[in-house]
Amino acid sequence: MSDVRVIIQRDSEREERVVTTGTTAADLFPGERSIVAARVDGELKDLAYELRDGETVEGVEISSEDGLNILRHSTAHVMAQAVQELFPEAKLGIGPPIRDGFYYDFDVKEPFTPEDLKRVEKKMQEIQKRGQRFSRRVTSDDAAREELADEPYKLELIGLKGNAAQAADGADAEVGGGELTIYDNLDAKTGELCWKDLCRGPHLPTTRNIPAFKLMRSAAAYWRGSEKNPQLQRIYGTAWPSKDELKAHLDFLAEAEKRDHRKLGAELDLFSFPDELGPGLAVFHPKGGVIRKVMEDYSRRRHEVSGYEFVNTPHISKEHLFEISGHLPHYAEGMFPPIQFDEQNYRLKAMNCPMHNLIFKSRGRSYRELPLRLFEFGTVYRYEKSGVVHGLTRSRGFTQDDSHIYCTKEQMPQELDTLLTFVLDLLRDYGLTEFELELSTRDDSDKFIGSDEDWEEATEALRQAAEKQNLPLVPDPGGAAYYGPKISVQAKDAIGRSWQMSTLQVDFNQPKRFGLEYTAADGSRQQPVMLHRALFGSIERFFGVLLEHYAGAFPAWLAPVQALGIPIGDAHVPYLQEFAEQARAAGLRVEVDASSDRMQKKIRNAQKQKVPFMVIAGDEDMAAGAVSFRYRDGSQENGIPVEDAIAKIAKVVEERTQV
Repeated sequence: MSDVRVIIQRDSEREERVVTTGTTAADLFPGERSIVAARVDGELKDLAYELRDGETVEGVEISSEDGLNILRHSTAHVMAQAVQELFPEAKLGIGPPIRDGFYYDFDVKEPFTPEDLKRVEKKMQEIQKRGQRFSRRVTSDDAAREELADEPYKLELIGLKGNAAQAADGADAEVGGGELTIYDNLDAKTGELCWKDLCRGPHLPTTRNIPAFKLMRSAAAYWRGSEKNPQLQRIYGTAWPSKDELKAHLDFLAEAEKRDHRKLGAELDLFSFPDELGPGLAVFHPKGGVIRKVMEDYSRRRHEVSGYEFVNTPHISKEHLFEISGHLPHYAEGMFPPIQFDEQNYRLKAMNCPMHNLIFKSRGRSYRELPLRLFEFGTVYRYEKSGVVHGLTRSRGFTQDDSHIYCTKEQMPQELDTLLTFVLDLLRDYGLTEFELELSTRDDSDKFIGSDEDWEEATEALRQAAEKQNLPLVPDPGGAAYYGPKISVQAKDAIGRSWQMSTLQVDFNQPKRFGLEYTAADGSRQQPVMLHRALFGSIERFFGVLLEHYAGAFPAWLAPVQALGIPIGDAHVPYLQEFAEQARAAGLRVEVDASSDRMQKKIRNAQKQKVPFMVIAGDEDMAAGAVSFRYRDGSQENGIPVEDAIAKIAKVVEERTQV
């Protein structure tokens, strides 16, 4: 046997080793059970891959991003095998890894029931214990078509080989480009074929390398994401490197479910989505309206102090406006269809920037007016498909806290720096404290307009502003808007989920398209730079994020009812009503529960409504001119003089702290 020289890469260390021909990647990592695949010259391979001379090999840990994807894709194959063992008529779609899990699509006569999922999971456990070996083999298109003649969706994927851009998400995991491969699940003892699937791989060595998994739910899904194609049944699952990590993930999901803003919105009587209005269109109830008003009022005050000017624009305009801005050719699918009257097409407003440009253009502008900061709580309408509408966080009608700043190129770096600081400080005021920034730039796509020089200047200005914040900066190539690069603020909530919040965009193109100009100091006519900024993204979405962040227990300054008077008996109701009047005179939101319920039930109701202060009064309190506080956590503070009690609530509200 001839020798093969390979380089083993471990973090920053490189070790050269001489091995015999036929040595596999697995042979380089004996006893390292956490290594589930190999990266060979930058390409992911199965551990069964036979090494060639001069290759650099790095082990892939199961807990790494690539390792988790391999684990989850392998588990998807086990699930598909289990489904076909239980439902032999099932036809296979695709089964890619996704964030925190995997799915597989099946063509079956009847939708899967919860009982079916339990049977599939039990069968998966049996397959996992068998220790079947994942074995890769290269095949030709014709041979694959012959082997998979009974799998119509796989046959379609074979036709997509080398043109995976046409495929839906996950199809590239099946075929990719280049050579076509099939993975066989082989019996651990006899080597006999148990199951097979068209797949690019790589996979775990055996099914025993799957430590922990669980099936989550089933749903309908169109083949390759198109409504023109057959509707399949999709089973979602999750898989993790250990049972402890699986349990932690399931606990996280349970906590996230408890915090679901749609559920809390109904429980706390904040908002609803009437069927009569249609999907993605919310109505805010009085308590929700209070929270929304407080959010908006505080934002307005902060904007006033920072030199913004308030504007208002209509909800509808001639379609031609969005042709001028460039939105119609680039964003038509996200807009509602045209409305025709007066022999013209009109459109519901999907963005505020074109109208703000008209305000700038309404009269001559001088350099002395710049930067001009326009701000609007502007309601817009986006045509989101019904399948992606999700409560307040993905809706069809919403109000953006939209700002457009017009400045000179010389002012742009300082304005971006100030703007990003303003955005982050305001988000912190609402209780979000952990951020990272995402810089979205252009790629080679033809969707982007404008010169390379403008894009480079705008991108560099955003990069410098972001770096001054000393926050993680994540690149997002190709994620920019068609007219300019942007920074997105990603904020983590109380349970560690990341939400995209504010966006800042530099735009040299819309000022050109609208012919915006100002008179410079030398008398020349110059084009301003336009900065787009949505701080919350939308009031509705931010409301939903905060509702989940606080699990409904808003800090007192945002709570719709800041204090609730709870009398021990009917005789104490007038005393608490007088307390409430004094508190309301001090600007506080205070109510009294004068219902016929017993005191303990009133306390339970207040806890369910997550009221920050429960103000309790009985005979002793009345005699002393005092009240008692009961807090959300069940603790109590007795005998507080009325004046001090009101001052304490007011102080907590003013400081925007949690109690």
